[in-house]
Amino acid sequence: MLLGTKGSVDAAFLAMHKGWAINLSGGYHHATKTNGEGFCVIPDITFVTYYLRKVYNIKKILIIDLDAHQGNGHERDHMGDKDIFIIDAYNHSIYPGDKRAKYGIHYDIDINSNTKDKEFIKDIDKGMTKAMEEFKPEFVVYNAGTDCLVGDPLGDLSISENGII
Repeated sequence: MLLGTKGSVDAAFLAMHKGWAINLSGGYHHATKTNGEGFCVIPDITFVTYYLRKVYNIKKILIIDLDAHQGNGHERDHMGDKDIFIIDAYNHSIYPGDKRAKYGIHYDIDINSNTKDKEFIKDIDKGMTKAMEEFKPEFVVYNAGTDCLVGDPLGDLSISENGII
């Protein structure tokens, strides 16, 4: 657990000092601060938001989750937190189908297997515009899942590599 925690905290530290960071071990968005779920045991996104608040006094954080699956762990952890804005673009017909966690999403994008890059990007742009204009985040956490790529058997989506980039 420390490895994942350290990776998440190191990424947040670098982002604050260098302007950007990547945590290659990240994306455990099904885990909550009290529970593992799916293939996820470390709530890395929750760790990052707590770290940013405690160490850097960052208040308003935007979480963009583009993994093919709903990011129910961080959604549950941040539900009701007015200083967290979550955009989640995922296939609503696959795991986990967490209806309670959906209350933590501010901009919910249903991506189905027929969705192509143009529509995917258009929907995400709408959410980003809303977040930037209305919420005005101080920090952005981006979970760029790759299981939404064309041909991935877990995500069952049709987004190209260029669409993800």
